[in-house]
Amino acid sequence: MAQRPPEVLASRLGYLLKHAQIRLGEAVAAALAPYGIDARELAVLSLLSAEYPLSQLEAAGKLNVDRTTMVALIDGLEDKGLVERRRSNQDRRKNIVELTETGKERLRKADAARREVDRLFLAPLGLEGAEQLVSALQVLVIGDWESAP
Repeated sequence: MAQRPPEVLASRLGYLLKHAQIRLGEAVAAALAPYGIDARELAVLSLLSAEYPLSQLEAAGKLNVDRTTMVALIDGLEDKGLVERRRSNQDRRKNIVELTETGKERLRKADAARREVDRLFLAPLGLEGAEQLVSALQVLVIGDWESAP
């Protein structure tokens, strides 16, 4: 059970966001464990599924991870038989990464487990409150940072 935060921190946005993310991350990790992947690997599989074709470098940019980290993630997913690399027909210097059939099936099942964790995590807010929180976070994360005061 989560411990109540010290009163002095209970209204600090950074503290609350950090600890909400920790709790959600722990729940997602437990839900993904049976599928043999973690949340970062699920993000890579999701991105590759939605935005095909992508090179390793393009995927790294979209996920905001460095090249070395992306190579390690792709290596791990390849070792698990979930993705495969191939040379781009348009640019032989690029490695295009694509999901295998096993990867597509693992993504489908693991993402369903992740969605269920999200639903349970947000349930105390009610449907409308959950939708408002997600929308507010999207504004903060995706919002137009250049035009902000």
